Amino acid sequence: MLLFPTFPWKSASAPCYGSAAMTAVIHPDIRPRINSVASDDLNAAERERIHAKSALFAPPEARLADGRRDLVGLSREELATLMTEIGEKPFRAKQLWHWIYHQGATDFSAMTTIAKPMQAKLAEHFVVSRPTTATEQTSVDETRKFLFRFRDGQEAETVYIPDRREDRGAVCISSQVGCTLSCTFCHTGTQKLVRNLGPAEIVGQFMAARDSYGEWPSPSADMPRYLSTIVLMGMGEPLYNYENVAKAMRIIMDGEGIALSRRRITLSTSGVVPMMDRCGDELGINLAISLHAVTNELRDQIVPLNRKYPIEELIAACRRYPAASNSRRITFEYIMLRGVNDSEADARELVRLIRDLPAKVNLIPFNPWPGSDFQPSTRQQLAKFANIVMDAGFASPIRTPRGQDILAACGQLKTESERQRRSATPEA
Repeated sequence: MLLFPTFPWKSASAPCYGSAAMTAVIHPDIRPRINSVASDDLNAAERERIHAKSALFAPPEARLADGRRDLVGLSREELATLMTEIGEKPFRAKQLWHWIYHQGATDFSAMTTIAKPMQAKLAEHFVVSRPTTATEQTSVDETRKFLFRFRDGQEAETVYIPDRREDRGAVCISSQVGCTLSCTFCHTGTQKLVRNLGPAEIVGQFMAARDSYGEWPSPSADMPRYLSTIVLMGMGEPLYNYENVAKAMRIIMDGEGIALSRRRITLSTSGVVPMMDRCGDELGINLAISLHAVTNELRDQIVPLNRKYPIEELIAACRRYPAASNSRRITFEYIMLRGVNDSEADARELVRLIRDLPAKVNLIPFNPWPGSDFQPSTRQQLAKFANIVMDAGFASPIRTPRGQDILAACGQLKTESERQRRSATPEA
C-alpha cells in the first residue's frame, strides 16, 4: 500500500509533488501523453473493450429459484413482451408500471385496478421485489446508511443524506459490489470488485430507501420530495457498469413512475473518458469528476485510473460533455489530503485546469477509516485553498462530513459483512 506523506518515489532530488518546488516544474503545462485516446475510432474501440470487461462481471438473472421473474428493472418494452408471453394484452405493462414505480406496490393483490384473477396470474409468474435490508443505521446527524443484500447473497451500501436546511436530501447509490479502481484514499476501493449490479438492484436501492421513509406514491412535479436527488457516488465506478446504470436511470426518469428529473441525478466518475461522451449524449444527467489531484504524476499514484485516461484527456471530455452549462455545472470533487494535494500551488493549478469550464469544486475533507495512511488537511489550509478557487470565480464549498459515526461519509463505504469476514480471518 502506498504510504503518505512519506512517498516511496520521493528522494532528495525529487520533492513531494504537492510542494511548490515541484509545482514550478510540472504545473505550468501538463504535457500530453503519447498514447492519447482522442480519436473517435480509438474511443469506440475502447468502449468495446470496456463493455467486454463489464460482461465478465455481469449480475445474475433477476429471477427467483422457482422461476418467477422480477419485474423491477425491466423497461416498458420488456414488460409488454412478458405480458404477451403469458397471453395478456400489452396495455397491462402500463398498469404494472404505474403500480410498481408510482405507487411503490410490491404485492399484486394491492394493485386494485387489476382484477383478482389477473392478480393471481401475475403472482404465479412474477414478483416485484426489493433488496433485503441487512442493516439500517441512522447517524446522529440523521444520515441513514443501508446495507442491502441481493438475491445471490452479495451486498452493497446505500446512504441517504438529508439536507440540513430543507425537507429534502440525496440518495447515494452504489453501482457495483466492490470497486476496481483502488484509489488509495478510499475505503471502498480496498474491497475488490465482485460484480456489477443489475438494473433491478440499482433501482431497488432507491425504492427501498423510499420504503424506509414512506414516500409513496411518487410526489407530483409540484410537490416537494424528501428523497429529492440521486447521486451515483456509492460503491463502484458507474461508467464501468454503464449499460445497467443507464437502464436504471431511464426507469427512474420515466415521467409516469418515479419521475425524477435528469437535473436531479448526478453521476460521479473517476474519469472513464470513452464512456463520458456516451453518458452525456444518451442520459444528459449531471456529471461529477473525482479529480483529487492536478498533476498526472500525483494522480497516477492516488487515482490509478489516471494512468489510462490522464488529466488532459479527462478535462477535454468535460469540455465535450453536452449537459454542461452555466446552470448545470460540472462538479469537480477534490479530497483534501494533508501535505499531498492541498497546497496553494495546487489550488492555482486547479483553477487553471477548469478555467474555461462551467464548473464548481467540492472540497471534501478526508474522512479517516481504519487502516488509512492519510490525514485530513488542516482547517487553515482548507480555507486558503478554497479562497484561491473562489477568488477565481468558482464556487468551492467545503463539504461537511456526514454520517462519520456510521462510516457513511465520502470514501468510507465498505460492506459490513466484508469487514466482518476480514476481521474473522485468523492471522497467517
